[in-house]
Amino acid sequence: MKIAMIGTGYVGLVSGVCFSDFGHDVVCVDKDPRKIEMLEAGEVPIYEPGLDVLMAKNVEAGRLTFTGDLAKAIDGADAVFIAVGTPTRRGDGHADLRFVYAAAEEIAQKATNPFVVVTKSTVPVGTNRQVAKVLTDTRPDLAFEVASNPEFLREGAAIDDFMRPDRVVVGVQSEAAEKVMGDIYRPLFLRDFPIVYTDLESAEMIKYAANAFLATKITFINEIAALCERVGADVKTVSKGIGLDGRIGNKFLHAGPGYGGSCFPKDTQALARIGQDHSIPMRITETVIEVNEEIKRRMIDKIIDMCDGSVNGKTIAVLGVTFKPNTDDMRDAPALTIVPALVGKGAKVRVVDPQGLREGEALLPGVTWIEDTYEATDKADALVLLTEWNEFRALDLERIAGAMVTPVMADLRNVYSSRDASAAGFTQYVSIGRSDMVPHSD
Repeated sequence: MKIAMIGTGYVGLVSGVCFSDFGHDVVCVDKDPRKIEMLEAGEVPIYEPGLDVLMAKNVEAGRLTFTGDLAKAIDGADAVFIAVGTPTRRGDGHADLRFVYAAAEEIAQKATNPFVVVTKSTVPVGTNRQVAKVLTDTRPDLAFEVASNPEFLREGAAIDDFMRPDRVVVGVQSEAAEKVMGDIYRPLFLRDFPIVYTDLESAEMIKYAANAFLATKITFINEIAALCERVGADVKTVSKGIGLDGRIGNKFLHAGPGYGGSCFPKDTQALARIGQDHSIPMRITETVIEVNEEIKRRMIDKIIDMCDGSVNGKTIAVLGVTFKPNTDDMRDAPALTIVPALVGKGAKVRVVDPQGLREGEALLPGVTWIEDTYEATDKADALVLLTEWNEFRALDLERIAGAMVTPVMADLRNVYSSRDASAAGFTQYVSIGRSDMVPHSD
């Protein structure tokens, strides 16, 4: 199959590289000449483990190319995927679909043959039918097919998710489109991975419903964590106890400083707006959004309380600011709420993150970026573990505590324990959902 992938952001690039590894001929298109130059030079503009190696392999095999010329990319294509951004629209919470519709119009203008136009971007219900209308209105002489193929990629594990998916969702409105999509995903079908064929609207809704449910799970356990702190329970044990129930499952039950990233924040907001527009309020989703913001603010209070009620003039080392490990994505990361609040209250913040600098430098003004954890914590007044990168899971706590002015730690990912911290010399240790504060020593 010949595939054109419009957009070389996270979804487009990962999907394009993986499709080429299936054996398809893939051309990735982007309007940004700098991205195309980087990709042609073998540089990956995003951080995703293993993506650089897989990309190089398929470029060398001749199955993967990059261009800024849309007409060239779609010429003779069997399918053209739209994988452009759908950020939250300012002012009303809706998904901004301008880029999707613009891509559809340009595809139609430059097409020389009919093909399947597949929306890979996350879009509200009804978008694909509007895409079909744009295509038809622009080029009534060509009979385009339209399909919805939402992505379910976890940043940091995207290649594995694409190659070994829980399911592939395909929304179509004709047998012809279903056949093309079946041929594209044939390598997964032959390995018995589930492919769910449905209508356009159901495919669009599956994506939003899945993300809203996962965001709800995260927020639920974070609320339970707050209650655990008050009643003396341990949220890690509670999570394990309920997660062993097969009806619940153990994923997305890890307490922390709230969800972030490129999907959950914008998709929950979009679903809430869709419900309001159709007079079916998504009350659970609306509450999840509200509570998630409260959780981030609660983390700020935890840190300030740990610092005896004030961070003014104090040096705070923050470990991890990307929204999760194994990504450089800073979109809606809890750090974007927590760190500026500390800076605003007079703290001198030192940040350590393996991949966060590229995006974070502009998003977190007023902080000092340091590569080494031990350098960042030297003579610091407090330590905050915000994102659980592997580099932060086996630190020499005794060395860190001995070098700090005030050895106190806020472990907002529950990586360590009060016993670990106390044995290492920390005088105070604060985590999430556990009554494990180490008392100040005399």
